Amino acid sequence: MTKGNINVSVENIFPLIKKFLYSDHEIFLRELISNATDATLKLKHLTSIGEAKVEYGNPKLEVKIDKDQKTLHIIDQGIGMTGEEVEKYINQVAFSGAEEFLEKYKDSAKDSGIIGHFGLGFYSAFMVAEKVEILTKSYKDEPAVRWICDGSPEFTLEETTDKTDRGTEIILHITEDSVEFLEEGKIRELLLKYNKFMPVPIKFGTKTHTLPLPEGSPEDAVAETEEVDNIINNPTPAWTIAPSDLTNEDYMKFYHELYPMQFEEPLFHIHLNVDYPFNLTGVLFFPKLSNNLNIDKDKIQLYQNQVFVTDEVKGIVPDFLMLLRGVIDSPDIPLNVSRSYLQADGAVKKISSYITKKVADKMSSLINENREDYEKKWNDIKVVIEYGIVTEEKFAEKADKFTLYPTTDGKYFLWDELTEKIKPLQTDKDNKLVILYATNADEQHSYIQSAKDKGYEVLLLDSPITPHVIQKLETSKENISFVRVDADHINNLIKKDEPVISKLNESEKESLKKNVEEAIQDSKFTVQLEDLDSSDAPFTITQPEFMRRMKDMQATGGGGMFGMGGFPEMYNLVVNSNSELSNQILKTENAEEKENLIKYALDLAKLSQNLLKGKDLTDFIQRSYKQLEK
Repeated sequence: MTKGNINVSVENIFPLIKKFLYSDHEIFLRELISNATDATLKLKHLTSIGEAKVEYGNPKLEVKIDKDQKTLHIIDQGIGMTGEEVEKYINQVAFSGAEEFLEKYKDSAKDSGIIGHFGLGFYSAFMVAEKVEILTKSYKDEPAVRWICDGSPEFTLEETTDKTDRGTEIILHITEDSVEFLEEGKIRELLLKYNKFMPVPIKFGTKTHTLPLPEGSPEDAVAETEEVDNIINNPTPAWTIAPSDLTNEDYMKFYHELYPMQFEEPLFHIHLNVDYPFNLTGVLFFPKLSNNLNIDKDKIQLYQNQVFVTDEVKGIVPDFLMLLRGVIDSPDIPLNVSRSYLQADGAVKKISSYITKKVADKMSSLINENREDYEKKWNDIKVVIEYGIVTEEKFAEKADKFTLYPTTDGKYFLWDELTEKIKPLQTDKDNKLVILYATNADEQHSYIQSAKDKGYEVLLLDSPITPHVIQKLETSKENISFVRVDADHINNLIKKDEPVISKLNESEKESLKKNVEEAIQDSKFTVQLEDLDSSDAPFTITQPEFMRRMKDMQATGGGGMFGMGGFPEMYNLVVNSNSELSNQILKTENAEEKENLIKYALDLAKLSQNLLKGKDLTDFIQRSYKQLEK
């Protein structure tokens, strides 16, 4: 029997491990199962190259609870250790056996799936255990050994006949303050959280399996049952399989395996697979989003060699893709020593750029393969695409190939198609292309109709980030401007060199403007006289494009230098000086009648813009009924 001190550079490393290294005690199980998986995959590799002259078979891991003994057991059928190896790998803290193995067999073991990052993982066991035992027998023809440590720097190591089969069993004697880890429900929860997709089957208890009835069995025959291993994980999840070997049903099944509470099918998926200049695999799903910007539910999960690390993937996944769901797995993502959060690294930026490119390529192929189907899905994916245009320059450069611009008539244009279509009618006198848009087809119906009467196309841009998208397009495209269809009277939205006929002289116009301003006395409205067609509306309320857009941007977290304070409500009241009403206002001599006429016309204009509310709306309805009674 050997006795000795663990080789550490401080008197007792275990309190440090408990307090500082791992912020979350539950990850001890992840670490120990990762080690057991490594031991199994090492054996697989050594048998495949002929170095281990043993039968690999179909090994599995097993997790067992013994409530009476207050112990938790993690058992593998992997490579095992000799007494000398226990001395080397267990007693020399932070000396990673997996890393040494990878270095020794770096050419042949590159794709073996060994996690191999940190030597401290085993010691996380002391966060929940007052004593830890290791029973291990190497694949080599050497005696089994038992290692015991009670959390002090002292250990015992001795040969034992208690273990005759190859592999390692870790026995944790759980402390009084960690008895929750002796509950079956808690261990199942942790296994499903961290080890759901580990590459080696994990047995956790047994389950009852009903055997199929033999052919020709009588109707009242009772099927026999048998107890079988309860394998809690899926060792071959979709991202580890070649896309050519998967059907759409396989991807959907995997999606629901990832998110059991998601009942809606995703729209489509993107399979990631790259081995240079870094290793990365994964599957991303586009869920139905519409205008939903909630990124806190069912997030993308980050794995490292099939071990769950986190679902906080900011940095690896570009911001705009945080709205997606799925899995990313990469051994090259730099983590801190406890594998609990990312470390800043150049590789992370490269990975983020690759994912961005892959998504852009997928969008291009989808619209080319089936334009009609892509158009149907546009409302559910547009938020992701538009967010990408605003935040990722590389993505924005490719976006013209797959970004759609829907019209209020339900037509869809790509950018080049749109500009070609509207160029003849929507180029103003300064040769600038004016793109008209609405954000709500019902509320802005009368303005849309006025534009359509002139043959103009009106886009329907109703996502939460429309103002930011427009701003981005206006700065990246030449000689274009976006104007919301209710930003001014239709004649002023696209300025043309056309003669204007006026029925009133300058003096009459001044009187009309003064009459209107005195009657409404509202600082929110700027009165603006326009010589319009006599059939056009007498009063029209518009909101200046700049002010409204800055207000909208501020509401969605923008507004630039103006974002410090609230924007006031400001509107233009466009008075049609050629209308019959303008003529009537000028002719009415009774001051009260004149004021009532103007206020009634203003209320009608407010009503068309959904601005008449509360008491003003009640008063308007009552006045209107009185008018009917006359």
